Amino acid sequence: MAAPRKAESGQVAPASKDRSKKKAVDESELLTVPDGWKEPAFTREDNPRGLLEESSFATLFPKYREAYLKECWPLVQKALNEHHVNATLDLIEGSITVTTTKKTFDPYVIIRARDLIKLLARSVPFEQAVRILQDDTACDIIKIGSLVRNRERFIKRRQRLIGPKGSTLKALELLTNCYIMVQGNTVSALGPFNGLKEVRKVVLDTMKNIHPIYNIKTLMIKRELSKDPELRTQSWERFLPQFKHKNLNKRKEPKKKNVKKEYTPFPPPQPESQVDKELASGEYFLKESQKKRKRVEEIKAKQAEAISRRQEERNKAFIPPKEKLVVKPRKGNVCFLSLESFLLFF
Repeated sequence: MAAPRKAESGQVAPASKDRSKKKAVDESELLTVPDGWKEPAFTREDNPRGLLEESSFATLFPKYREAYLKECWPLVQKALNEHHVNATLDLIEGSITVTTTKKTFDPYVIIRARDLIKLLARSVPFEQAVRILQDDTACDIIKIGSLVRNRERFIKRRQRLIGPKGSTLKALELLTNCYIMVQGNTVSALGPFNGLKEVRKVVLDTMKNIHPIYNIKTLMIKRELSKDPELRTQSWERFLPQFKHKNLNKRKEPKKKNVKKEYTPFPPPQPESQVDKELASGEYFLKESQKKRKRVEEIKAKQAEAISRRQEERNKAFIPPKEKLVVKPRKGNVCFLSLESFLLFF
């Protein structure tokens, strides 16, 4: 068999051409998921022999959830039996247990059943919690109790996340396509993976004293930008708002500053007493009637000074302001006079 002829100088072999074409393909197109694509469901044909070992998970629930769990427990068992998972409700111990059976073929369904009972224990209604059994739905339970030390501050920030009449939480649900439940020291979120990522960021930022309205504005802009196919592969930094951080914790300086004096080993001089002051001024040797007359004269002098000062303030309102002379260009023999010069003729 003849050996393949080498490519002449200036020419590229066909194999290298194909490689360069593959490299030229935009990598972002390879990473994007086609619209409407959905992962095929896991069926018994994928795992006909079932599971080798039995797996189980248990979780505790608070006392106030007992009445609701008793009411919706038949629906929980029906939903889990469709996936061949057993569920047990122990009201004495206050726990829920889920266990795989010999008919269970999906190895990941026990993880979804574990998440289901966790959501039910965190006050998520059954109608929402049962969605976790679907393939395109995930959940995230965010612990916020230990993020803020002060209890009053924690309650204020948690209420800020909910908003007036739940408006902030509703806006966040619409933007992320997730169901969010704030209960006690946890925030339970249920929805697609991208939405859960945004929910966690907003919740943690709110606990760090960043108002959720800033993140909601950013999410609204991102939602509009994602509709444009040309902007999907570009950076969105120029479109996103940049919020300035205000340092509100900066301590205000006092008006009166206490200046520390230099250290001296000698004690401060003894302050003069009232008798010493009277001896220095000569008032000590005056009679009582003379002292009284002197005090009256001082009071009258102060009163006269205050009256004159007050009268000057009142007279300022009657002093007319100085008018500026307006000089206009002359037209012919017409002479323009100021108001003061005009009044001199009369």
